[in-house]
Amino acid sequence: MFGKKKYGGSVEFIIAGLGNPDKKYENTRHNTGWLALDYIAEKQNCRVNRVKFKSFTGECSMGGSKVLLMKPATYMNNSGQAVVEAMNFYKLPPENVLIIFDDISLDVGKIRIRAKGSDGGQKGMRSIIYLSGKDTFPRIKIGIGAKPNPNWDLADWVLSKFSDSEKKLLEEKFENAACAAELIIKGDINKAMNLYNG
Repeated sequence: MFGKKKYGGSVEFIIAGLGNPDKKYENTRHNTGWLALDYIAEKQNCRVNRVKFKSFTGECSMGGSKVLLMKPATYMNNSGQAVVEAMNFYKLPPENVLIIFDDISLDVGKIRIRAKGSDGGQKGMRSIIYLSGKDTFPRIKIGIGAKPNPNWDLADWVLSKFSDSEKKLLEEKFENAACAAELIIKGDINKAMNLYNG
């Protein structure tokens, strides 16, 4: 059961949104995890501005638990350095660490919630699984759309900006991601999947 056990330290759950720290990456497809985390932080009235665990962090209460919101600043491919450092510090199992990240195999704004599994080709998730040795992290994948044509370089695509209409759609979907995160913290990932997997 997710989010129900009590562990050492004050923080009982971590939500990590994956992205890249440089200004040039702001509002790009690959920073969807950061954007979703910002939305959750704003909804919880939480400032994610403390530098800790190679991340920007903030603490809030969600779903009856004390939660650390974190935006790893290690660059996407090294996300595991930040996430694993935080989970080890608070002695949390992977089941109490929710990862939010972008997925090119899903249409823009489509959400896919999973209790565990492979990295699916997402290098930030790959780093987290590799450094922790576990794949039982609950995760919320948010679609950023496939390359518009096969000749596009993948790096160019994921680092491209969202259109205004895509941004509007994402804002609506971030609300679903925030509600799903709260359910996962409460230990009801199945309900989250039933309600928000699209």
